[in-house]
Amino acid sequence: MAPAGHRHRQRRRWLRPGGGGTRRLRLCPGHVRRPRRLRSGPGGAAGPAAGNGLAAVLPGPAPASPRPPGPLRPRELRAPSGSAGAASPAMPVPGGGQRGGSRRWPGVRAWLPVLRWLPRYSPAWLQLDAMAGLSVGLAAVPQALAYAEVAGLPPQYGLYSSFMGCFVYCFLGTAKDVTLGPTAIMSLLVSSYAFHEPAYAILLAFLSGCIQLAMGFLRLGFLLDFVSCPVIKGFTSAASVTISFNQIKNILGLQGIPRQFFLQVYEILRRIGETRAGDAVLGLACLAALAGLQVMKSHLPRVAHVEPLAARVSYLIVWTSTTGFANVLGSFVSAYPITGSFGRTAVNAQSGVCTPAGGLITGALVLLSLAYLTSLFYYIPKAALAAVIISAVVPMFDAGIFRTLWRVKRLDLVPLCVTFLLCFWEVQYGIVAGVLVSGVLLLYSIARPPVKVSKGDVLLVQPGSSLQFPAMECLRDAVCSHALAAASLPRSVILDCCHVSSIDYTVVVGLAELLQELRKHGLSLAFCSLQDPVLQVLLSADLEGFQHFLSREEAERCRGAEPGDGGAAPYTSTSESSLLPTGLIQ
Repeated sequence: MAPAGHRHRQRRRWLRPGGGGTRRLRLCPGHVRRPRRLRSGPGGAAGPAAGNGLAAVLPGPAPASPRPPGPLRPRELRAPSGSAGAASPAMPVPGGGQRGGSRRWPGVRAWLPVLRWLPRYSPAWLQLDAMAGLSVGLAAVPQALAYAEVAGLPPQYGLYSSFMGCFVYCFLGTAKDVTLGPTAIMSLLVSSYAFHEPAYAILLAFLSGCIQLAMGFLRLGFLLDFVSCPVIKGFTSAASVTISFNQIKNILGLQGIPRQFFLQVYEILRRIGETRAGDAVLGLACLAALAGLQVMKSHLPRVAHVEPLAARVSYLIVWTSTTGFANVLGSFVSAYPITGSFGRTAVNAQSGVCTPAGGLITGALVLLSLAYLTSLFYYIPKAALAAVIISAVVPMFDAGIFRTLWRVKRLDLVPLCVTFLLCFWEVQYGIVAGVLVSGVLLLYSIARPPVKVSKGDVLLVQPGSSLQFPAMECLRDAVCSHALAAASLPRSVILDCCHVSSIDYTVVVGLAELLQELRKHGLSLAFCSLQDPVLQVLLSADLEGFQHFLSREEAERCRGAEPGDGGAAPYTSTSESSLLPTGLIQ
């Protein structure tokens, strides 16, 4: 074996440009490459991994090497491709070019996602992150002032709620585009419980953060699966109408308008003659200016590409423990509850942000506004803030969802309309009612599964889904109504269970009663196409007269034969992979 010094000189000679036909690959800033083991000589023996993270292009095909240890690169940490201008580099995962970096403190890196990208932060990203943070900050300051008005709080509380989420998400966030802060819908919910008292709003932020942390630690995110898309669409559309109409009084300069939606409509129509011309002109002018900016924004080539991704990420971020931390810590700086923002997340993505570090710039800009501009907030016209709010929430109204559901599935219009209408009374009641209606429709589909019945010498009954205890009565009625009420009784009944993947004990009891009832009328009940979990349950129950076949054709051939005709024998499984006997069991 060569001495250590000789091996070191040999390694340096092998990596030297031009030595042995090798050459270095020059990489652009931010490029991330998985480390590969280099061959130490013509024999192909594996040498040490390159420690500088650069690939050496070797002559001939590179030998396959196992993937280095460490977590997978998160897909959401990559900068969007196809944006105008220079492409944003991807966020790296530490350990790709650092010796042992992926082995250090895996638990800490799981709880602090900042450690995934900070050790590999490139100076080339600083300009993009700073530009994105500045763009989001310029949008966050006026929106925060306006959303505080929706929450029924003084304007400065909107800024108090805008910077803590930026700082927390920089350390705990996993998606580079997402921004946390006050939103229109959250502000509307706060107004229902804060009663225009900042102390109640701050307490609400602390309690909601604790609940979100508990839900995150207990992994209760599956509860969101029970909130259907029609409920979400109905809620957001009703919130858009409610928030917009709530600002009409500020556009018209009316005072003393109640908060309840229907009373607002009545009072505004009754007192529309008291409109102040100055406020109306200013508010309409601001609305026209913001509408013009929206039209200009829609012609940008990057908008259509990035917004759907940002919207999906914003939906996911609402229930993460990161938001819980932000709400708990924000309550100590007089913030009210925050969540992921749709609009500002889209702005962040369109600005070419590379890492969550852009939130530091946004948070710093909000703090500067609090430090030097607070005294000027008093002079901001309410009509201008109302115009900002209306322009922000109007896109949330989805008028096409009603036409789409009418064309796709009209039954889904029921939870949509229930949620949409009741949200005008109280937002929380509308959401609860929509979820309950969706749950009832879901339970009804379980209790009344589709049952296909084919008549003939053999009555074939085929359930269209799994059988749970509410569905047993429906199946029994379908079998008895066709098998016993007919003028000429069929020879037997075959239950095709190809679509049944699970049953419960109540169904087993119901099938036993059905077997006895059919036997009293001289009919037999056979099962076919049973899946292993269902067959195991039925065999464990030891039903009297239970028999099953491998396929429908075999069951029809056997049960349709005259007695003594020598029909096909029942199927008996001899497969070694099956743990269940599948022959005729009586």
